[in-house]
Order: sequence, then structure tokens, then C-alpha cells
Amino acid sequence: MLTRRRARCGRPNGRGSAPGGHGGGEVVGASWIKLAMAEYRDARVIRTSDWGALGMRNASPLNLVGATRPEIAALLADLDPRPFRVQQVYHWVTRRFAGSIADMTDLSLALRAALSQRAVLADPSLRAEHRGRDGTVKYALELADGAVVEAVVMPGDDRTTLCLSSQAGCAMGCIFCVTGAFGAGRNLTAGEIFGQFRVLVRRGGLEGTPLNVVFMGMGEPLLNVAGVFGALEFLYETVSPKRVTLSTSGIVSGLAKLAALPRRPNLAVSLNATTQEQRQRLMPVAARWPLDELMDALRRYPLERGRRITIEYVLLGGENDSLDDARRLARLLRGLPVKVNLIPFNPDDEVLPGLVTPSPATVDAFGACLAGAHLNVTVRWSRGQEVLAACGQLRGGLRNTAPVRRGQEEGAVRTTAAH
Repeated sequence: MLTRRRARCGRPNGRGSAPGGHGGGEVVGASWIKLAMAEYRDARVIRTSDWGALGMRNASPLNLVGATRPEIAALLADLDPRPFRVQQVYHWVTRRFAGSIADMTDLSLALRAALSQRAVLADPSLRAEHRGRDGTVKYALELADGAVVEAVVMPGDDRTTLCLSSQAGCAMGCIFCVTGAFGAGRNLTAGEIFGQFRVLVRRGGLEGTPLNVVFMGMGEPLLNVAGVFGALEFLYETVSPKRVTLSTSGIVSGLAKLAALPRRPNLAVSLNATTQEQRQRLMPVAARWPLDELMDALRRYPLERGRRITIEYVLLGGENDSLDDARRLARLLRGLPVKVNLIPFNPDDEVLPGLVTPSPATVDAFGACLAGAHLNVTVRWSRGQEVLAACGQLRGGLRNTAPVRRGQEEGAVRTTAAH
């Protein structure tokens, strides 16, 4: 079956690569919180009764955006150690999207004043906002150290999709992606990733509305498992894991870690090629994790009932868009529970010269060949192009820097992937 739909934000092509329900019904009881507090006291990570002696009252305040329940329990231990207080504070940040500690109105004034001496609520700051005629909104967000990332809001008929970045750059070096053309950037913390989500929800007035979340912005999520996996737990407070999608270029070691999570998001894999030689030319990551290893990992990947792996395939004119490519792709995916998203390349003559978008007839023929092989196929005609928010058009703080030469970037891929 061949269908068409507007694209979500994504890493593949153009200007850069940048969880209804309450997360599976997780219940954190009083005993769990008491245990967490005991662990902190025993480990003397933060003995709040000793803050004066340790000089902790002069330490940097804890940012509650990204703070876990045990961290909040330790913070409140000598102020109000009752377990429900931990839940209240945590839910103000993750479910009610409080803008300040003063907004936490079910805490007493005295507790809010005391908490304000030890903690802050600090989201990424808004540097720029660009709105497209199709309703897409792209935000440039500045982090505490000055790094800038981009995140996108895409309204839909029944749900709004939020696209988040996981790194301040990308080391993958895919030839069709602007973020990769500018080189690697640091990993974002769980709080910085969740902070993007909070900013988009608060600015868009999206509290309580149906949402999808996609990790298809700047960076490779599976090269930042600590930050991304931590952010997932915060997201699952308001967005079901079935409404969250993580897109990867094929980090096989990261897929194994993702597969081990008790609650997993949807998985999307940016494939873009049907042979090892072709994939390594388009995506240098294939030199570290070859195509056959990636396909073996996908066959082993655990899927809940009704879920499929999304295969993302960027169509590059004259590179990977022939009927022979389509036939090889159908054979490669045979027997796998997948759906295929075909993504016509979003060109950028400034950063990615020489690459072109296939004709609509070529795209149709490619999709028809896959559909004839009984694959579920969607053509993603991108949204947000006029504000450089379409698939692969995120650049963040890289806007005024020069692209990295291909050889330099391939070295960055090897170095990053080795860790």
C-alpha cells in the first residue's frame, strides 16, 4: 500500500540533522521514595542536615528541570521529607510545566521560599522563533553554556508533533544532512532535552493536548543514551511511549541498549541505501556498523504487539532512487515488521551542493515498486521548508560556522562511535 502524508521533522536531508497516558502507569510509592532518601543519606551524596558544614548552602542551585525523584527527595529531606511532597514537586515540573517555584501553589509559602534558596526552574532560553505558512514553528534555543539547538512544532489534524534535538551538532557526516556538514557537538543532558519539550509546550499552549514526540532533530540519539534515556522518563509522564519515536542512523551498540529498556519508544532507522558500498558513501557511520550488522540487529529487536520499525529512506536524485534500488530494498526488508517512509531530499545549494531531489515520477515509481512487494509505504513530502525546519534542515548554533570537509567529519564519526 502506497500512501502520502506530510513529513514530520527529521534528521535526514536538507539543512541539518539535528511520551495520552502517563507513561505506562508507573507508580512510585512511599516506600520507594523512602528507600531513595535512605540511599542518598547512606552514600552521603547530599546530607542536607550537614549542608552548613559542607558549605552546600553556597553551592549552585539544583535545576529542577531534569532532576530525578531521588534528587528531589534529597533536596527536601530537611525541609519536608514526606514522600508526597517529592511527587508534588516532580509533577509540577514534568506534568504541570511550572515556570517557577512560585507557581507550585500546593506547597506552602514557607516551603516555596526555602526551596527557592536551593533550586531553580531553568529551561533553555528562546533565541529565535520562525513560523511557516503551514503552521510549522521552529525555535532556536540557547543552553546555559551558550550552545544553540533547534526544535520544531508541527501541528496535525488530531495531534501536534514536537521534534527535539539530542546533541548540539552531529558527528555522523551523512552527505544529505546540514547538521552533519558542520560537525560534531556535545551531548545534551536529560534536562536540556526535556527543557526543549517544556518550552515548546508552554509557548504553544499545548498543555493537555494530544502530542507526538520525535527525536529527529540535531544529533544522533543513540550516541547520547544517558541524556536521551533520562529525558524519555520525563516525557513519559505526559506522553505515552507509543507516541514517542527515536530515529537513529544505525548505531548497533545503541540499539542493544534501547532494546533493554523496560519501556521503549518507537524505533525509526535512517537506512537510505541497499548495499554496504552505497550506504558507506552516503553515511560514513556504515564503516563502523556495516549494513549486515544493522539488519541483524533489527531482526533481533524486540517489538510489542502492533508495533513496527520505521525505515526512513531519503531519496537522492541519481544516487539511490532507481528501480534496482527499490527492488534491493524490498529484498533487504523481506520478513521484517517494518513500514517505509520515503523522504524526497530537501536541497540546500549553499551547504550541500550537487545533490538534487528526484522527480515526482521517480518517487512514485520507487514507492509503487515497494508497495508491489507488499510493503507499507508512505511518501513524506516535507513541511517547514520555508523556515528551514524540514527533514534535515536544522542547524542551531552552527549557522555562522563553516562546513566541515568530508574527510574531517569521517574522522569525527570514528572517534565518537568508539566510545
